[in-house]
Amino acid sequence: MAPKLERFVSPGKGNGLRAAASIRRGELLVSTEPLACCVSKKLVREVCHHCFTRLETLLRCSQCKTARYCNITCQKQAWSVHKRECKCLRGLLPRFPTDSVRLAARLIFALLSPSSSSSEQLYTLDEHESHLTSMPEQKKQGLSQLASMLELYLHEEVPDLTQESKVHPSCREALSLVAKVVCNCFTITDGELQESGVGLYPSLSLLNHDCRPNCMMVFEGTKVQLRAVQDISPGEELTISYIESLSLTEDRQRQLEDQYRFTCHCQRCDSEDKDGLMLSGEEAAWCPLKEALPRLEELKAESNWTALVEHCSHLLSAAGGEVPDENLYKLRITDMALDASIHLQRWEEAMRYGVKTLPVYRLYYPDPHPVHGIQLMRVGKLQHYLEHIEEALDTFKQAYEVLKLTHGDDHPVMTDLMTRMEECRCEVDHKSSSRH
Repeated sequence: MAPKLERFVSPGKGNGLRAAASIRRGELLVSTEPLACCVSKKLVREVCHHCFTRLETLLRCSQCKTARYCNITCQKQAWSVHKRECKCLRGLLPRFPTDSVRLAARLIFALLSPSSSSSEQLYTLDEHESHLTSMPEQKKQGLSQLASMLELYLHEEVPDLTQESKVHPSCREALSLVAKVVCNCFTITDGELQESGVGLYPSLSLLNHDCRPNCMMVFEGTKVQLRAVQDISPGEELTISYIESLSLTEDRQRQLEDQYRFTCHCQRCDSEDKDGLMLSGEEAAWCPLKEALPRLEELKAESNWTALVEHCSHLLSAAGGEVPDENLYKLRITDMALDASIHLQRWEEAMRYGVKTLPVYRLYYPDPHPVHGIQLMRVGKLQHYLEHIEEALDTFKQAYEVLKLTHGDDHPVMTDLMTRMEECRCEVDHKSSSRH
């Protein structure tokens, strides 16, 4: 854990992390592997269960037929973690446990065979909050079902969790353990910010939430990096956003209350900053866009790209100029149209949608933000592919300004970006020299 950070009690929030010295924007504060992690259930066939690389074809574990790996090396390296899980998965077939149950089980296995690194944490698992006392009954019932599933799943390897002496007493109770996992796990994402799994990073659970945070988390495989996106003074609290920050105050607050059991009083929530802008245009004109979103999400989940792009295109044409590009619902639908067009390899269309989103992203992400940087990079790739070389280079330069602060120079995403910028520069030079 970086020497510039220290634990403290944050007024009204409980534990927190603050700066013990001045921190510059873009500075790497923490780089750490998880105490436990697992690939998301919906991606078990697409992502390596060891290094979290996404590949078309993966080797399958011959015993549980579930875990998949890039190659023999990944499979061998994963075995010390997978061998207990393998038995549990076989014992539960044909059922397959949820992400939180698999993560809780992996956590138990990690506690049963601790590594040296896990003892250096600023914050240990037994200190984590379960929030059970403040939870509505319905939510508690849902967690109780997960706890029963966990006990059933663990049975082959840990017949009685309550008697396990190597596990801290606060983690021996299945319900409390599942609640801690659900409240404290992080979604692990790939270079394109697509979900790949979930993980527990105990010290980073000290970070409190802000809807305009001063730090960002970016993943490289399963390793997480925490970087400052604003200058931070000594004594100032470090914050991250627990949720996607591009939504209305009311929606952000509801999600934080539901999932993390607190009401956000950050400056952005108290001032309802940007809400007016997100709802710009006549309500009668943008209401159909808002109402269409659940159906569009379904089409996206089904990967029905043709229907999705047709619906989006129709809705956007109907809204026309009456709904400004800054409108949140118009932006979401334009983004979905971009995704669908890329999947259908309709590059011209994709580029048109992508370019439309960029000024809006710049507006809603005033600090360097990975989401903004990756969007710029996606659009730059489309421009480059369609031979709009000067525009591509300009877009890549803008992406570079954001990503050097959120990802740092060594991240694979940055390596990819630098290569593409260099290609564009060579093509621009070649073009101008052939003119002369």
